[in-house]
Amino acid sequence: MKVTGLNIHPLKSGRAIAQTSVSVALDGIRGDRRFMLVDPQGDCVTQRELQSLARVEARETEDGIHLSMDGQELTASFDPRSRMAVTIWSTGVDAALATEPVNMTLSGWLGRPVRLVHMDAEAKRMAAPEWAGEGVQVGFADGFPVLITTTGSLVDVNRTLVEKGQEPVGMDRFRTNILLDSDDPWEEDLWESLEIGGIGFDLVKPCARCIMTTQDQMTGERIGGNPIQALAEKRMSADRRVPGVLFGWNAVPRGEGVIALGDEARIVTSRQERWPMKVR
Repeated sequence: MKVTGLNIHPLKSGRAIAQTSVSVALDGIRGDRRFMLVDPQGDCVTQRELQSLARVEARETEDGIHLSMDGQELTASFDPRSRMAVTIWSTGVDAALATEPVNMTLSGWLGRPVRLVHMDAEAKRMAAPEWAGEGVQVGFADGFPVLITTTGSLVDVNRTLVEKGQEPVGMDRFRTNILLDSDDPWEEDLWESLEIGGIGFDLVKPCARCIMTTQDQMTGERIGGNPIQALAEKRMSADRRVPGVLFGWNAVPRGEGVIALGDEARIVTSRQERWPMKVR
């Protein structure tokens, strides 16, 4: 089993950037979801409510980030003394805040008031200890440092979509970090830990999927196949701790290093039982 895809999302809910190799730290993949847009109250803004974020491409710079959207461009830098208390789901972060001209420009691009914030060296956020263990840091990802998915599971989703008369979808709908070429669908449910490029990863919690999977990741439009409908047939969680439909696994790195396309992924430990699913 090998790595066939690597992606970072420098701006949370912005366009994915494919990589040939990535640096892995204990708090996730370098450059992944370290920047985020928030509303004036400090609550995170994502594609769930602002679909046009799919059209924003972000590239991290030495002291900030370069953003582009529909031919418009800007570069933002951050003064660590200028900060804002922000909330991402149920957790708070003291993040670095972009300058007012940058925020005004982005608000104009997106048609609503937004602020750009950065998970800099002073900002701290912890993953849920009941899943990840104590002391695991995370950036602006929904909850965990890394998301792992497989080609076989996407094939199964697309088979169901075609049976429903819908178009197949790409893996970009699921905004993964590490894609593995496992042929057997949903085999990842039995993986407890993996080793990739000499780095251990614990698969700690299945990933519940939202309306973003129904959106084209280049335009933000809700067009094409609807993965939620496909997943609802056999991937509806029966465990109340993680409600909804599931695709992919949230993972925690237990070491640091570099992984690259083509690297072997080895199963280290396995689960005795699959995650329970509702029968429909």
